Amino acid sequence: MDYEHLITIEPGKRGGKPCVRGLRITVYDVLEYLASGMTEDAILQDFSDLTREDIHACLAFAADRERRLVAIPRG
Repeated sequence: MDYEHLITIEPGKRGGKPCVRGLRITVYDVLEYLASGMTEDAILQDFSDLTREDIHACLAFAADRERRLVAIPRG
């Protein structure tokens, strides 16, 4: 998934953490909600500014970040 137009990083917003579409909702927030057992539907109901595509973008961003961490050689 191409998440680059949905996940933004602004130094002055939420401490420079990756956020969804410039909102004050971070990727970490969305991942934490999912990890705690919230369904996508429950998240969308609680946060009306979010879309299902936003949630999927958060997952894609996290997967990409994890992939990059694994690719870093450790010496």
